[in-house]
Amino acid sequence: MLLPSLEDGITLLDIDGDRGVPILQSMVLDHLLLHEGPALWIDANGHATTTSLAQLAPSRRLLDRIHIARGFTAAQHYAAVSDLPDAVDALIQASVDSPPERLHTRERADTVSPHTPALIVAPAVDAQYRADDTLGETHAKTLQARTLARLATYAEGYDIPVLVTRNERNEFTEPVATAADHHLECEQTRMGPRVVGEDFETLVYPVDEGAYYQTTFAYWRQLLAARATQVGVEPATPAPSSPTPAGVGTGVTVDGEAVAATTDPLLDAWTATGTGGR
Repeated sequence: MLLPSLEDGITLLDIDGDRGVPILQSMVLDHLLLHEGPALWIDANGHATTTSLAQLAPSRRLLDRIHIARGFTAAQHYAAVSDLPDAVDALIQASVDSPPERLHTRERADTVSPHTPALIVAPAVDAQYRADDTLGETHAKTLQARTLARLATYAEGYDIPVLVTRNERNEFTEPVATAADHHLECEQTRMGPRVVGEDFETLVYPVDEGAYYQTTFAYWRQLLAARATQVGVEPATPAPSSPTPAGVGTGVTVDGEAVAATTDPLLDAWTATGTGGR
């Protein structure tokens, strides 16, 4: 298992070095492959980049299950979090009117409704409260605390995971860590992102039967395609039968030698006409 499973409750993913959009999106897509139901994403700072989601997703049907609300100010972000139950009700009504095709999942309990959210995602949960110049420090901390309280209520009420990240680790974001039931840390290494949690640790990134370790964005796409095959979801595009030209990234051999990495062409699927997107 190269991606951690998400448990019910709030999981804080701390990412060292950059925003970590590919690892965040990969964890969301991996969870949706294993569980029925939609993901509700309250976005900040552009983490819900549709181009990279489309590149990573092994099936376009997964993209239709991701519903995104964007908050560009503290008030908008808080309103999106507050209105989440209304969004769930609307999704349930739409699903009743037009039942979705059920995916094959390995970890779905028979009692779980496909209309219940599978996951809530709130990356950079502190960003808008920290950046809004119209808020005093006390008011900003209060709004952030209310947001965290609502997310905790949703996690408990729906019995689902809530995945959050934060822009910075400091006194302002300490309440985020306090509210979290689980904590994952992701650090960038020369062999790729390494994720460590209470019961999980990324140890290796084998490619080509272990000949080298891939460090490119395409690694996550290949991993999710393998997961899709495992759970019976047909990938959007077949894997290549022969290597593609070099130039998409680099890898490191087990002996420390730098090599060119290869991958499938990356397709901008979600922005095409008729493929969905919110």
